[in-house]
Parts: sequence; structure tokens; C-alpha cells
Amino acid sequence: MFYHHLRNELWKLFGKKRTYIGFVMFLLAQNAMLLAFRFTRWQADMEKMLGNNGYLAGEFISALTVAVIMLIPQILLLMPLYVTLVGGDLVAKEAEDGTLRMILSRPVSRLRLLLVKWVAGAIFAVLLVVVLGALAVLCARLWFPWKGLFVFVPGQAFGVLGTGEGLQRYLFAHLFLAVNATTMLSLAFMFSCFNMKPAAATILALSYLFVNLVLEAVPFFDRFEVWLLPHHFRCWLHVFASPIPWPDIWQSQAVLLAANVTAFVIGAAAFQVRDIKS
Repeated sequence: MFYHHLRNELWKLFGKKRTYIGFVMFLLAQNAMLLAFRFTRWQADMEKMLGNNGYLAGEFISALTVAVIMLIPQILLLMPLYVTLVGGDLVAKEAEDGTLRMILSRPVSRLRLLLVKWVAGAIFAVLLVVVLGALAVLCARLWFPWKGLFVFVPGQAFGVLGTGEGLQRYLFAHLFLAVNATTMLSLAFMFSCFNMKPAAATILALSYLFVNLVLEAVPFFDRFEVWLLPHHFRCWLHVFASPIPWPDIWQSQAVLLAANVTAFVIGAAAFQVRDIKS
């Protein structure tokens, strides 16, 4: 029964046009960034930085390097928007349309209903990350050769890797990106369980993430950065470091897992006491 319920939720989710907005925008953004990298001084500045560090630019201006460069701003700006857009719809949209009354008139518990909806949303979040990573590599490969990987993010990661190891690290990083996307969706899902409009749930989730980002940028809050989600979201960049700081990564994953569980429990508690059938 759980499988059939989940299948129906996935049909509903992927039957909505707004579900595909993120996929389309990722494709457009990546092609725009590729054109900017190829035909502006962006590529020349990258080659200069490689040369100043003693590396041959021809070996590291590659599809993998450009793919990672394109991922960073999209993960920071676009992914939270489109993940929370879907997360805010999961419960609040059905409550707004009145379909929750019909669903809850059947012998299904509210907890199971929420669990199925959250799993469907998590599947969407993982699929969005997979498509984002695949499109980045495929689009970059059309313009750049298949060579080594160079990653430099000040204060976060510095890595110079061969083609094989670079591809492995790139794929591995997407496991942690999937956890990030699921956490963002869980926040919007939590607000969606309250008595509010879908747009309000999305805005509240984005506002919470934005406040975390602003606080992290204030020097006074440096000592509290481990309490802020963006600090843990960046653990995917640590995969490209040599050696990989596994203790920091697993600590961040534990925090994000706890954030997912906490968001679901709070949302479920709020949903249990809502009067939907009246």
C-alpha cells in the first residue's frame, strides 16, 4: 500500500508544470554561464590563476573544472528556490485546493500521508541534483576537453586532480548535494504543514535560509557558524580537498540529518492538530 500511495504522489508531483521549472532554468543558466566563461575574460582570469600557482592551464581548463564552476552559483541561488517551491506545495497546495479532505476521509493516517509526501519530495530533490550535475558536465563537455579537475574556493576547498579521480570526486560530491537539497525541501515541507498558503511556506523557508546566510557573513557570528545550515551545506566542497576532511563532513551530515528529522517532526505535530475536515 505504501508503494501504491507513493506512486500516486509521484504522479501528482510530476504532473504539475511548476515541478519542471527548476530543470529548465538550470539548463538555461548553464548555457548562459558557459557562453560567459568562453567569450569573456572569465576564462583568461582562470588560466592566469592556474599559471600563477604553477599549473598548466591547458590541462585543467576542462569540462569537469567548468562544471564545478557552474555548479557553485546555481547551488547557492537557484537550487534553494526551486526545491522550496516544490516543498511548500506538497501539503499546503492540497489543503488550499480542498483535496486533503477527500484523502483524509479514507483509512489512511495523517502521519503516513505526510511520510509519503515527504518521500516523494525527497525523490524530486535528489533527481533535481542528479539532473543539475549531469547537465553541467554534458554542456561543459561540448565546449571544453575531458581533462583534469581544478577546484579553488577561498577558505573552503583547493584541489588539483586527475581526470579519473576528478570524476569520482565530482560524482561523490553530488551525494552530499542531494542531502542539502533534501534539507531545504524539508524546511519548506515543515511550513507547508501549517495552516498557510503554498507561497507563504516557500517564502518562509527561503527567508530562514537567507537569515542563516546573513548571520554567517557577520564576523561576530563566526563562533556560532556550526549552528547555521549554510556552513554544513558547504561540506560538498570538502570532497575536492586533499586529503578529504572526513570528520568535518560526517559532522555536517549528522547535523543535516537532524535538521531533516526535526523539520518533519515539527511539521507532523502541527498537521496532526489541524482541523481540515470541517
